[in-house]
Amino acid sequence: MGAAVLKQQFEAVLGGHLDWQSRPLPETARTGIAEIDSVTGGLPRGCLTEIYGSASSGRTSLLVSLLAEATARQEICALVDADDTFDPISAAAAGVRLDRLIWVRAARSAEQALKAADLLIQGGGFGVVAMDLGDTAPATARRISLTSWFRLRRAVEHTPTVLVTVARQSNAKTCASLMLECVREQVEWSGAPASSRLLRGIRVRSRSCKPVGRSCVWGAPV
Repeated sequence: MGAAVLKQQFEAVLGGHLDWQSRPLPETARTGIAEIDSVTGGLPRGCLTEIYGSASSGRTSLLVSLLAEATARQEICALVDADDTFDPISAAAAGVRLDRLIWVRAARSAEQALKAADLLIQGGGFGVVAMDLGDTAPATARRISLTSWFRLRRAVEHTPTVLVTVARQSNAKTCASLMLECVREQVEWSGAPASSRLLRGIRVRSRSCKPVGRSCVWGAPV
C-alpha cells in the first residue's frame, strides 16, 4: 500500500488533515578517518554503532581514532575493556586525551562489560561510550541476548552519546543503527624484500552493512 493511500485512509478515519512527522536524522560525530566519515557521515549520536572484523582488520584503529577525535573536542569518553587489551601508551600516541577517558576493565567478562556500559550510559555526560569485545570469543559474545542489546539501545536514545561496540562478529544486529565491517586488504612493508623489513601499515576496507551503503579503503597504522 502506497504512503499516499495510507495517509488518505488515516485522514478519513480521523476526520481531518494528517501531517506526517518524519523522525529527524540524528546528529553525528566524526571518526577522524576521512574516508569513513565521507561514507557514513559520522557515527550517529543517541544510537548504537557496531564495528566488527577479524584481528588486524582495523577495528581497533577505528575505535582509537574515534576516541582521539572525541577527546580533542573536549568530550568525556568511556571505554569498557572486556578483555584487558587497551594500551593507553599507544592510544595517547595516536592522540587520545587520557585525562578525558574513563577506562573500565571488565575482568574478562562480557556480561560485566555489558553491565558497565549500561551504568555509564545511565549516568550520562559522555560523548562516546565504547565497549570493546574484540578479543572476546565469538561464542561468548553471542551469549549476550538481543534483549540486552535492545536495552542498551533504548538507554542511549535521546542522549548526545555515541554508543559503540567492537567485536569479531556482528552481535547487536537489528539493535544497531549503523554496522561497519572492517576487512584487511593489504599489508604494507618498508625495506627490500631480501632484507629485514618493517611493517608500515595495513590497508583496510570498511563497509557499511546497515544501512547498506558504500565501502571505503583507508590505512590503519601499526
